Amino acid sequence: MSNSLTVSLTGTTDLPPGKIAAVVTSLEMFAQPPERPDPPGTEGFSLDRIDGSDIERYLDIYRLLGERWMWFSRLVKPRAELAAILSDPAVELYAARFEGRDVGLLELDFRETGEGELTFFGLDEPVVGKGAGRWLMNRALALAWAKPIKRFWVHTCTIDHPGAISFYQRSGFKVFKRGIEIDDDPRLKGQMRADSVPHHPVIA
Repeated sequence: MSNSLTVSLTGTTDLPPGKIAAVVTSLEMFAQPPERPDPPGTEGFSLDRIDGSDIERYLDIYRLLGERWMWFSRLVKPRAELAAILSDPAVELYAARFEGRDVGLLELDFRETGEGELTFFGLDEPVVGKGAGRWLMNRALALAWAKPIKRFWVHTCTIDHPGAISFYQRSGFKVFKRGIEIDDDPRLKGQMRADSVPHHPVIA
């Protein structure tokens, strides 16, 4: 099968079976936004630094959060390549914890000089609606802008949480780019559970 595809800019482009597609929106900020208070009731949340060598803990959280939203890039990456990324001193990994368990993931990438990327940001469903998203974003912004950066950015897509873009905009990010991402469906290769991401059905 060819690895190239001509995409129509004025209509629908059919994909071969076994492929997934999403519209990717990228957002950025160039200065730290005004600090916002933590929502009431978030006192029980804490942030725990994940050692880059603890790949299994990282992947456990990644799967917990990502199987609803088609997070798969870390699952398909060769283990040695993933280990190199996670152990890089310029990559910071954090688990959000609540009631004694890991309920969220915050990954920050400072490998590009003068920039920070909010690589992964997510929370487990049971804590959503408790103010955890704002609590975790407050930590992300504080950690990022404590670094000598001039730009902080993030991207999300149409398979991810439908409220992601508006949440990032409320947090101070502004949209600057949109693209289309096409890839193999990881569920067909056993890299994600076959019943995950039900809102984006498998077409084999």
